[in-house]
Formats: sequence, C-alpha cells, structure tokens
Amino acid sequence: MSAEDQAAKLRALMQDVRHTHTIAVTSGKGGVGKSNIALNLAVLLSAAGNRVALLDADFGLANLDVLVDATVRANLAHVIAGQRKLADVVVDLPCGVQLVPGASGLAQMANLNDFQRSSLIAELTELEENNDVIVIDTGAGIGKNVLTFAGTADSVLVVATAEPTSITDAYAVIKVLHQQGCRARMSLLVNFAADRTEARATYNRIATVAREFLGVSLYDAGYILADPRVSLAVRKRQPYVLAYPRCQASRCLAALATKLCRGGGLLVRNESFFKRVANWFS
Repeated sequence: MSAEDQAAKLRALMQDVRHTHTIAVTSGKGGVGKSNIALNLAVLLSAAGNRVALLDADFGLANLDVLVDATVRANLAHVIAGQRKLADVVVDLPCGVQLVPGASGLAQMANLNDFQRSSLIAELTELEENNDVIVIDTGAGIGKNVLTFAGTADSVLVVATAEPTSITDAYAVIKVLHQQGCRARMSLLVNFAADRTEARATYNRIATVAREFLGVSLYDAGYILADPRVSLAVRKRQPYVLAYPRCQASRCLAALATKLCRGGGLLVRNESFFKRVANWFS
C-alpha cells in the first residue's frame, strides 16, 4: 500500500473525530525506539488530515528536534523560566506536525516541581485549542513527569522489545500506571521484532501477567519489524515513514495508526487533557 493510500485510509477512519485526543508514547527503558515511534506516528496521523502536535515531554533528554533536523531557538525550558510563550517555541515541521521541543542535558527539566509542572500545563492548554491529536513522547521509566503525562492521556502506547529487560520494565510501567489510577486505554507495541512470532510471544507474555496480576486488559497495538532503513532515516534526520514509505517498518506503523483509529483508540473523553493533568496534583 502506498503512502497516499495509507493516508486516505486513515482519513476515512478519522472523519468523525472532532475533539483533541492525546496519545502518550512511553516505555520502561530507553533504547527501544520510543521517540522514533512517537514521531512517525504523528506524521502518519497528520497525513490523514489531522492537526497534530508532537510534544517532546522526555524532559532532560529531549531529542525529537534532532530526529527531524529542526532548527530550535527556544524550548520548553524557556517557557518554564517565563522567558518565552508556548507559541514562541513551537516548530512547524514540513510534514505538517507542530513540534513542541523539550530540553536536553538540563537536570532541572527532568525533575520539575509541582509548581513548574502546573505552570507548564497552563501554557500547553493552547495545544488543545489548535490540534486534533497530541502525541506525547514521554521519558522512559516511572518518574513523576512520565506518570503525569501517561497517566492522564486518553491512550497510552507502551513500547517494548523482546529483550527480557525491556519486558520486565514495560510491565513495571503498566503496573505503576495502574496503581496510580490510570484510566487510559493501554496498548503494547513490540518494536524491533525479528518476526511476527517473536512479537506475538512478547505481547502475550506481558499481557498475560498484566491480566492475571493487575486485572489490566492490555490491547495489542501490533509490532514493528526490525528494519535497517529505520537507522538510515535517523542518519538522514527524516521520519522513516516519509524517507522509506514502503519499507517494513513504515507498513507496520501504518497498520498501528489504522488500528488506533478503528479500534476506538482515538475516541476522546469529554474532559480536557490538561485539565486532567492539573487534577493529577489536586
């Protein structure tokens, strides 16, 4: 299926979506391709005719601007410091996605206090007014910033690989989110899969434990096959769904985007996302 056909299919599935939907892309450990998934998913949803914002909430280790070779003159650190407004830091990417860049290498960004986080949220409400979908690239692990954004999103996409450490850490994230009262639909995406069999085994292993010990129904978001063109696209600093739209990874991710739409993943709650985030601290 061509990139144009994929976009047309997604437009048809999302024609009834009218309110802002938030998708938090998270993981238990780093190095599983989480940020690249968030970026390319945002590109696909934008190609489907949606106004999409991509929020780099991996505070302290933000890198989405690097993946797309974006020129960033200010970021969320400047917003938190009161030096810029949100509109001053948003970068309009050629693919149609609005990138909200985070900050890298600043320890204070990874450890925001409640006042700083609340002030940032107040600024970010502007995103809901101007976009249909907000894709949030959270940090890895179970830090407070991660739990805040993932715990209050409409959908949580947990990215894992078949490695034992990734499986263990993915379950840990799911467990903590559940214990914190997360009501979002949680899905698991297996990245860098050798084949469908490995991906299914990984999903089944995590989903079974989540169901038996937590009572959590973990949806199957599918898998992304290991594909050397993903690394080539990173070196080119381009989304791989644009650089190589017919490669295995692009086709797999297009299937995920379609599944999110068709399976109810883009149905929204009536309450504002950022209002839910604010309530997280009350």
